Amino acid sequence: MNKQLEIDNLLQSKEREIAELKNLLDQKNEEIEQLRKSRIKYPSDGVIESDALSKDDIERYSRQMIVPAIGVDGQKRLKKASVLVVGCGGLGCPAAQYMAGCGIGRIGLVDYDVVERSNLHRQLLHAEFNLGVPKVTSLAQALLRLNSSLKIDEYNVQLSSANALEIFAKYDIIVDASDNVATRYLVNDAAVLSGRPLVSGGAVGCEGQLTVYNYKDGPCYRCLFPEPPPPETVSNCSDVGVVGPVPGCIGVLQALQVIHIITEKGEVASGKLLLFDGVSFTFRSIRLRGKSPTCKICGSEPTITQLMDYEQFCGSPANDKDSGLNILDASERVSPVFLEQAIAKKLPLLLIDVRSPVEFEMCRLPESTNIPLKLLNKEETVDQLKEMWATVAGNQNAESRVYLVCRRGNDSQLGVRRVQNILKCQVFDVKGGLHAWSRDVDPSFPIY
Repeated sequence: MNKQLEIDNLLQSKEREIAELKNLLDQKNEEIEQLRKSRIKYPSDGVIESDALSKDDIERYSRQMIVPAIGVDGQKRLKKASVLVVGCGGLGCPAAQYMAGCGIGRIGLVDYDVVERSNLHRQLLHAEFNLGVPKVTSLAQALLRLNSSLKIDEYNVQLSSANALEIFAKYDIIVDASDNVATRYLVNDAAVLSGRPLVSGGAVGCEGQLTVYNYKDGPCYRCLFPEPPPPETVSNCSDVGVVGPVPGCIGVLQALQVIHIITEKGEVASGKLLLFDGVSFTFRSIRLRGKSPTCKICGSEPTITQLMDYEQFCGSPANDKDSGLNILDASERVSPVFLEQAIAKKLPLLLIDVRSPVEFEMCRLPESTNIPLKLLNKEETVDQLKEMWATVAGNQNAESRVYLVCRRGNDSQLGVRRVQNILKCQVFDVKGGLHAWSRDVDPSFPIY
C-alpha cells in the first residue's frame, strides 16, 4: 500500500513538472514572437515592406544564395513570398519546415486537428509535450524556433467552402498536404477560383506522389479527375498505414517545387506526376493529360463558379476520422462492457477479430481468433467457421453467441452479415471496436 502511494506521489510530481515546463515553453514562445515582431515591420496584409536583405538574412541564407538557381534576387523573392499549407501532418510538417528554413517570408497553416501520439512517427515537428495541442500551434512554434524572422499565420479551423476563398486570397501559392478526397477537390477549386498555383502531394503505405496544378496553362485536379472515386475505393494513412520517411520525402519535394515557382528557376511539375515507391526505391515521372477545355472549373466554359458541398459531392467526410458506419440494428450490436461481462462469466462464445493479420499481431483481445474480413467468404474460411462454431455451441447451448470485433466497429458490422449467412446463428458486432474497449474497459489496451 505504501509502495502504491509512493508511486502515485511520484506520478503527481512528474505531472506537475511537465505542466510547469509547458508553461515555461509557452512563455518562451511568446517572448520569441514579441522579439520577432519588434525586428520586422509588416503592413496590415502581412507582406514584408522592404525586399532588402538584412545582415541576418545574408548570414542565414548565404549557402543558399551562392547557388546560381537562387542568388540574391531569388532570396529576395522568397522573402517577399507567402505560402499557405493546408494540412499540418505528414506532408505539411516537412514542407513547412523547409520553406521556413529557406526564408519564405510568410507561411499560413490550416488544420483543425490536434497532435496525437500516432502522428509522431512521421509528423516530426510535433513532439510528445504537444499532445492534445492544435497542430497549427504546435507547428508554428516549431517553425519559429527554427526561424524567428518568419510571419506565421495560424488557422485552427477545418477548411470549408465558407472560408477557403477568403484564406487563399492572402497567399501567393497553395500547398495541398491534406489527406482526403473531399478536401482535395475543395482546395483545387478554391485555388482555381483564386488564381493560385497548387502544389499537391500524397503519401500512403510506402508510396508517394507529387504534381502541381493550375500553374500557368497547366491542368487542374478536375481536368484529370472530373468525378470523385467511390468512397470505398479510397485509402488513407489511418486505414492502411504509412511509413514515416515517405511523406517526409514528398513534403520536402513540395517545398522545392514552391521554391521553383517563386524564383521562376527550376522545372515545375505542371502536367507531370512524380511517383515514388519506397520499397523498390524508385522515382518515376509520367506525363499527364493537358488542361481540359471541357473542365467544369478551368475549361473554356466553366460551370462551377463557386464552391460547393464537397462532402456531399464526394460521398465521404473531409477528414480521416472514423465515419461511424451504421448498417446493423441496435439489437445486433453489443457494448465492449457487455462483451467483457460475457467473457468473465465464461459464457460459450466465439470472438472473431476481422482486422488484418499484422494488426492482430500488434494487439488483440484474449480468446479472439483472427479471420480478416476479406477472407470471410472464402470456402476454406466457411468450413473453419462452421468447425469453430460447432465446438463453441456444443449441445445447442442457448447462450452461445458469435461476436465480431475490429478497430473502430465498422468492418465488424460488415462481417456480421457474412457470418450470419454462414452460421445461421446469433452474431453480434462489438460497437466502437477496440477503440471503445480501450476507452470503456481497459485503458491500458493500445489503440492506433
